[in-house]
Amino acid sequence: MKNIFFSILTLTAFTLVSCGEGETKKAATPAASAVEASSAKAVSNAPVMTFDKTIHDFGTIQEGERVETIFTFTNTGKSDLVITDARGSCGCTVPEYPKNMPIAPGASANIRVSFDSSNKPNLQQKTVTITANTNTGRETIRIKAMVQADPVKQQQRDAAAAARLQQN
Repeated sequence: MKNIFFSILTLTAFTLVSCGEGETKKAATPAASAVEASSAKAVSNAPVMTFDKTIHDFGTIQEGERVETIFTFTNTGKSDLVITDARGSCGCTVPEYPKNMPIAPGASANIRVSFDSSNKPNLQQKTVTITANTNTGRETIRIKAMVQADPVKQQQRDAAAAARLQQN
């Protein structure tokens, strides 16, 4: 009986303590909202990359072709935009960009993205990740293409796949 009484008393004490913490959190809310407001002001002054397009479809291309496109963007924010890095999702996708060059608010610039379809048959979807001083810190643009396989290379791939199956 003593154990049941002691358990109920302990449970009640924990409940009261946890309820008291909620009042402390409510009292801290105005200070927290002041911090959020100041960070929102900082965010609103950050540069913003606004692209003319965020995806480019090359359509159907032949395996081995090298194609490229240009993504134009404008800094629609309130401070200078600086791109520190841009990387393709694989070595076949190469971006050229204005590295570490301040782009003033209202100014535009280009990112040229080239894609080498060698040994990349079928549907290809690649991403370029841009690291900049925007609010999110990263922006992405995408390319895609349907790569028609080179018949000779496709026969070689099929033969290699058949050889692997026979070994297993």
